[in-house]
Amino acid sequence: MTRDVPSVPEAASGSLDDNPRERALGGAYAFAAYVLWGFLPLYFLLLAPTGPFELVAWRIVLSLAFCAILLTVMRGWGRLAAILRQPRLLLWTGLAGGLIYINWQVYIVATLSGHVIEASLGYFMNPIVTVVLGVVVLRERLRLTQWIAIGIAVVAVGVIVVGYGAFPWVALTLAFTFGTYGLVKKRLGPSVDAVSGLTLESLWLVPVATVILIVVGSTSGLTMGSAGPWHAVLLSLAGVFTAVPLLLFAAGARRVPLTVIGLLQFVAPILQFIIGAWLLGEPMPPERWMGFALVWLALIVLTIDSLLFSRRARGVSDVGELT
Repeated sequence: MTRDVPSVPEAASGSLDDNPRERALGGAYAFAAYVLWGFLPLYFLLLAPTGPFELVAWRIVLSLAFCAILLTVMRGWGRLAAILRQPRLLLWTGLAGGLIYINWQVYIVATLSGHVIEASLGYFMNPIVTVVLGVVVLRERLRLTQWIAIGIAVVAVGVIVVGYGAFPWVALTLAFTFGTYGLVKKRLGPSVDAVSGLTLESLWLVPVATVILIVVGSTSGLTMGSAGPWHAVLLSLAGVFTAVPLLLFAAGARRVPLTVIGLLQFVAPILQFIIGAWLLGEPMPPERWMGFALVWLALIVLTIDSLLFSRRARGVSDVGELT
């Protein structure tokens, strides 16, 4: 049986809390997570001369180290051990690790090569891609307005390809890898908590990181410890900058309505767009403005549809409780 596809505001998981203080706290957590994600390009640029592959490798290794500290402080090793005894969950975390590695690698390569704006386009497109994946993978049914949003997004890609003269492979790779990562995390559900999940994803990727560090060390040379103490401190914080936003988001998603999460998700790409266009001076010719404008129009259509659908669903639920 098919059902209407939830867009991102509806697809977030977590229980709502009627306590106004908890909801306000949850909104602050989620907002902080998206702000940190939005400013990540500036952090990565501060790490020069570290290259994108070495940076991702350290991000993996240091994320694992930070998660190990968190598991110790939070006494979470028992939960991790329980997951390790379930091969199905382990395989899903391995798939999630592979997807997030591709996402991280493409994002950092884009950031360090002057494509922050195109990376922001990927995260603007993520809600639309999530809807598409719901149809293709989960065999779900779209509402008319969702079809309209997807159609506008397809036109936007066409405008960028024809008018700007370049296929937005960075944006589409980021959107599809993160969208698929979200589907995998949804499949894992509450069986794997945020810290254990990131620990296992990082653990799967340690062999990849090890190979990268060996190759970089034997060719261009590693920058950790060779570019001054300030650089070493900044690079050593890569694990913290990876894990903290994820944990803030997890804490926020449990406390606020789904529509709030859906609206807050645009904070990160907006900040990235501002950084790319105004702080870094990346080019924005008319063709690119037109493509972005169409994507934003599609997001407006999708967001309005999600809000109306959520309101109707609450109305039906309220009527059901009264009868």
